[in-house]
Amino acid sequence: MATFFQRLSKSGAAAFCDAQSRAPIGAIAAICGGLSYFYYFDSPHLVHLDKISEASRQKVVLNPDKWVEFKLQDKAKVSHNTQLFRFSFDPSAKLGLDVASCLITRYPLAPDAEGKTKYVIRPYTPISDPDAKGHFDLLIKIYPGGKMSQHFASLKPGDVVEVKGPIEKLPYTPNMKKHIGMIAGGSGITPMLQIIDAILKNPEDNTKISLLYANVSPDDILLKKKLDLLEDSHPNLKIYYTVDKPSENWRGGKGYITKDMAVKGLPGPSKDSLILVCGPPGLMNHISGDKAKDRSQGELTGILKELGYTEDMVYKF
Repeated sequence: MATFFQRLSKSGAAAFCDAQSRAPIGAIAAICGGLSYFYYFDSPHLVHLDKISEASRQKVVLNPDKWVEFKLQDKAKVSHNTQLFRFSFDPSAKLGLDVASCLITRYPLAPDAEGKTKYVIRPYTPISDPDAKGHFDLLIKIYPGGKMSQHFASLKPGDVVEVKGPIEKLPYTPNMKKHIGMIAGGSGITPMLQIIDAILKNPEDNTKISLLYANVSPDDILLKKKLDLLEDSHPNLKIYYTVDKPSENWRGGKGYITKDMAVKGLPGPSKDSLILVCGPPGLMNHISGDKAKDRSQGELTGILKELGYTEDMVYKF
């Protein structure tokens, strides 16, 4: 674990997402069971097909309809206000995380005067590979007055957190677009990283990726070491950083993301491209407009609207 944390010593993030319905898997499990029974008695390849069926019924630990406890394996400070949390589960099971999706976490407050328990509930986007065996990782920004983030900061190895999910956001499929542009601010990098990792680890996925990543200062750039390594080793990934408060030796962009940055750093408006946006309200309003009050995508405004993108070319996390 020490080596793992050292590799992410300059990284950290957590991103919001909205709850959406998810289809139950009971019917699928029932079908798999029926196929196993059929092949066991009627196929000449009994053992092989039965093993395939067993694999298809591999236990999934996440549940979109039920809170599940996960134990904290370890944690580490990775920036001045961000920590990495690794939670463990049975390594023979499958996490069941989709790309791109988030998890919902909760913890109980003290009972009120009527004896009823209320909960603090917050969504976070895992940054670990959905296929990782026995663990998932959350990078969480610790806010001084944040009830959930302060609760996470107080956790010790062995403590548990209740989790529900996954909550699907953008159902990504390989090569769904020729070129995906991403605009992220601060902790909004986490859903982008899910999709970046999914694309880059799949040799059959030829999608080009362009990321504009905005932060307050160079020290606030989350996951920079990992992002730089991915860019150096994958020619289809291009990243442009910009900060509000650059250091003396800063070589990236300065200030908010501008029209010029978007024109130079993103794919142009096209049916073959998609722009993903995630960040704090100020960035969302500046770039694309925020989501509607009902958390639907809402009207497209801001820089992307002015540059000719349409609502079907933009997705807001």
